[in-house]
Amino acid sequence: MTDLERTIGYVFRNASLLEQALTTPACHMDRPEVSDNQRLEFLGDAVFGLLSADAVYAAFPADAEGLLTVRRTHLVSGAALADAAERLRLRDHLKFNQGAQPPPPHAKVLADALEALMGAVWLDGGLAAVRTVFASLGLPLNASFNEWDANPKGYLQVKTQAMHPPRRPVYEVTQTGGVAHAPVVTVRVRVHGLGEAVATAGSKTAAEVAAAAALLEKINGSDPA
Repeated sequence: MTDLERTIGYVFRNASLLEQALTTPACHMDRPEVSDNQRLEFLGDAVFGLLSADAVYAAFPADAEGLLTVRRTHLVSGAALADAAERLRLRDHLKFNQGAQPPPPHAKVLADALEALMGAVWLDGGLAAVRTVFASLGLPLNASFNEWDANPKGYLQVKTQAMHPPRRPVYEVTQTGGVAHAPVVTVRVRVHGLGEAVATAGSKTAAEVAAAAALLEKINGSDPA
């Protein structure tokens, strides 16, 4: 039993699936023939979708569909999965190309690897196995939020369209960097008459979301409800 298997409470029957789940696409730089974790990531994303929907449906029987969707989004967001990966010390088990630097905290590659791990568990042990691992992750089922927290870009869009005259947020990539397995993107969002905000994340989409949230915080304080 590996340390990771002990942590997640599941021992693989097919060790090659665990090996593949921990193999990042960056490994192709040294070993083009290796099977990376992207296919398992695709499968694991669907597994997380099923388990998170089941979890919030059972935990919040009075919630309507819209709020359940927001809760599910929070539960298995990229940030939540990266946090869980950090708690599992998943970065210590991942395989990169030779000479690669460890990914920064909460890098997208960690959330991707956790999805791949869940896909591997599904193939190896089925529904019962992924339920066991899901329960071990400590995901934020009871997180406090309002309905717009899951979609700050959407909220900013609605807010600016309600202005007189209507306006729209303008997003601009101001800087890119990092390495192949851990990109870093900085985005600025501007709204005429409301100001601007800048945020950095592991992808253009994530940076836009973070920038929108930062601008909302500037405009409305800590609670943009």
